[in-house]
Amino acid sequence: MRDRHFLVLSVALVLSACASRPIEGEMKSDMPRPSVDILGQTQLPAGAKIQHDKSLIMGAGDQWVGRVSLDVGRDLSAAYKFFLETYPQQGWTLVTAVRGQTSLLVFTKQERNATVELQEGNLLSGGSVTLTVSPRNATVSAPRKP
Repeated sequence: MRDRHFLVLSVALVLSACASRPIEGEMKSDMPRPSVDILGQTQLPAGAKIQHDKSLIMGAGDQWVGRVSLDVGRDLSAAYKFFLETYPQQGWTLVTAVRGQTSLLVFTKQERNATVELQEGNLLSGGSVTLTVSPRNATVSAPRKP
C-alpha cells in the first residue's frame, strides 16, 4: 500500500513539473521571439507590437503571407496615417481607403495584396490593427450551384 502512495506521489510530481514547462515548439506570449526577421521589409508603425497569439504567418522574409495582429496603442489615427503614407513609399499601390470606426486600406505590390484593417476600441482598450498579406493571383474556385 505504501509503495502505491509513493508511486502516485512520484507521478504527480513529474506531471506537475512538466506542466510548468512549455511543450516543445510552443511559445508563451511573454517568451522572446526568434530574432529572424519574419516580415522581411514590411514596416510597422513605431511602437507596434505583434500579438503572436492572434497572428498566422507563413513563410518569412519578403514573401511571407498571412495575418499579423498588432497592438499599436491608443492612437489609431497615427497608425492609419503611417500605413497610408509609408506603404506607397515602399512600392505598394493604394487600391482603396475607407475611414470610419472600422478603417480599411488595400494595397497591391507585384504579386501580393496587403489589407490593413483598423478597428476602433473602447475607452479601456486601444483599437486593433490587422495586416493581411496574400498572393494576388491565388487560384480561387468559384462556388457551384447545387
